[in-house]
Amino acid sequence: MRKKLKILKFFDQNNIGSLPRVFLCSLAILFFFYSMPIIIDINNTREFKNNSKKVLAYTLNNKSISGSSENGKILDERELLIDILSLNEIETDTVRLNASTIKQLFEDTDYKLSDVREKKLVKPIALTLLPAEIKMIENTKKRKEFFIQIVLPLVLKENNNIKLDRKRLFSIINKSHNSELEKKWLEKKYRQYGVTSKDLSTLKIRMDEIPVSLAIAQAAKETGWGTSRFAQEGNALFGQWTWSGEGLRPKESEKNEGHKVMKFNVLQASVRAYQRNLNTHSSYKNFRKARAELRDIGKPLDSIILVKYLDKYAETGDTYTEVLKKIIEQNNLKDFDDAKLLPSSIKLESLI
Repeated sequence: MRKKLKILKFFDQNNIGSLPRVFLCSLAILFFFYSMPIIIDINNTREFKNNSKKVLAYTLNNKSISGSSENGKILDERELLIDILSLNEIETDTVRLNASTIKQLFEDTDYKLSDVREKKLVKPIALTLLPAEIKMIENTKKRKEFFIQIVLPLVLKENNNIKLDRKRLFSIINKSHNSELEKKWLEKKYRQYGVTSKDLSTLKIRMDEIPVSLAIAQAAKETGWGTSRFAQEGNALFGQWTWSGEGLRPKESEKNEGHKVMKFNVLQASVRAYQRNLNTHSSYKNFRKARAELRDIGKPLDSIILVKYLDKYAETGDTYTEVLKKIIEQNNLKDFDDAKLLPSSIKLESLI
């Protein structure tokens, strides 16, 4: 990883021509995206040793840094977040690509939202940081489309991770006897999804996707379409709070209030933390229940139906969910719900 990052720095320091630089940047970013599953798998095997990393509290409206459980048991935050923490620890002394370079990258790879809406295929381009210049794009429509182009592959990637896990879970459920490897995998997923009862039906309900249109709408709302200080300085796409350790303190908050906005090293970690939050926290139990009911009757996960169950995400409650609904409808975000990320591994080909 360090070598790839140094390559990007070398381009900037030596003023190599813009087109070759953009082309090579494109290759580096695409390679990073392709290699991510391998990197994450390796990191997941490490023991959790750094207690200071508990700063990534997954709660939003609860001052407990340990997760709350639906059956009354206290969840271990480290287990809930171990894969998020390992992803967040990936070294990221990378150059922040400017908006013009990213736009050129999208052009070079022929990545257009108009094509995605029609063909439902998304190029696997993973950016680690938002460009600072996004706030300078005066044309509102262009700024929104640029933000969607950046966030869309990240959301699809995390949904693909869940799809692969869910596929394996159903395979295990349908077997009369499970191998030791399968049992160990189940134990790991019980911990990650906070299922202290080790109930398979509960795990099945929690281990599920977040509609793409809903995730993009929340990211847009929480970051002002990528322009907020929290998004720019902390890769915080979803405005999640933490009450301990590293984070960005809201300017209007009192010093003794304690809460901060969670800070991430990479955008992908922010997306994963957001999905884990909705899939485990007791505040979103009804959201998960409604999603499971849609699954049971064979209907797609409809963001317009599900959004009303996120009233506890923000203090404004129902007003917040109405704003999200308008963002989804006004920007035709449901066009992306059935979009597919072009395979970055053989495993993902079966999901296309």
